[in-house]
Amino acid sequence: MASTNMKNILITGGAGFIGSYLAERLLRDNENNVIVLDSLVNSNPRNIAHLLHYPNFAFLKFDITKPLELEGVKEIEKFKIKFYGLQEIYHLACPTSAKNFDKFKIQTLEANSLGTRNVCELAVKYKAKIVLASSSVVYGHRPADGHYFKEEDVGVVDHLTPRGCYDEGKRFAETILATYEQVYGIDAKIARIFRTFGPRQRLFDGEMIPDFILDALEGRDLVIYGDENFLTTLCFVSDIVDGMIRLMDAPKGSGAVNLGSNNDIKLVEVANKIIELTGSSSKVVFEKPLLFMTQLGIPDVRKAKELLGWLPLVTLENGLKEAIDYTRANKSAL
Repeated sequence: MASTNMKNILITGGAGFIGSYLAERLLRDNENNVIVLDSLVNSNPRNIAHLLHYPNFAFLKFDITKPLELEGVKEIEKFKIKFYGLQEIYHLACPTSAKNFDKFKIQTLEANSLGTRNVCELAVKYKAKIVLASSSVVYGHRPADGHYFKEEDVGVVDHLTPRGCYDEGKRFAETILATYEQVYGIDAKIARIFRTFGPRQRLFDGEMIPDFILDALEGRDLVIYGDENFLTTLCFVSDIVDGMIRLMDAPKGSGAVNLGSNNDIKLVEVANKIIELTGSSSKVVFEKPLLFMTQLGIPDVRKAKELLGWLPLVTLENGLKEAIDYTRANKSAL
């Protein structure tokens, strides 16, 4: 139950892949009341089902692109927001479906714009700290010289492409956050998240690692939408969550921070490792790139290391083993 000693924390998009891990991690600390808000447009309520027994947890099915008045909402009356306020907001709400990207374009556009404005309004009202889950896409394509992206790098994004609602949307979301910080003095930070993997990624939805695992378990070819030189970085979800929490606790004015692995790896090597770990007879094949599957750059994580004391800890192999176990257990249930 709420008290003056407990923080009220709101997570938008909290039933999603990263959001559900964030909620779980924050609930381990009995000093946190956690409110997950999610429209479930492409999240899965199964991701948070195991959290419902926590007395300091609440779920609201709501679209953050609509104005939200937390006070008086029955499901969270126990947290007494009218008296104790809201201390922290993690804004993760944004559809990110590789297979159904076109289906969610308007929702993506609105989540990055209207949704971000609405959470900033909440931050102003309650003087709450806020962390925006941005993306490595703000930097644009992987640079020809292969340099690692630093936070001060100015990205180049074609805002009129079919991906513009997401790529330029994330850039605009950052602009909204920065503007509210400048005008209202809120404590606002930006987590620029690079490719992330782990259990609870959507299955059967065009997600790269889940697709590889599903195909390996079924003995099908593992399809790489590109060629044998397709490079990527992969960071395990628990490491990303740890970075976001550290960023929330960082000094005001910390700005944007890269969170991701700076270990570049060929995607074909990842696919072959999955084949090995699953004992599959599958083969790797190459096809034409998908709209949402692009070679993103590599993060320079020195700021995260120096400011937050953060570095990824989970190895690729150990992370893949956890993802494989999750997929085995859930592939027939979804």
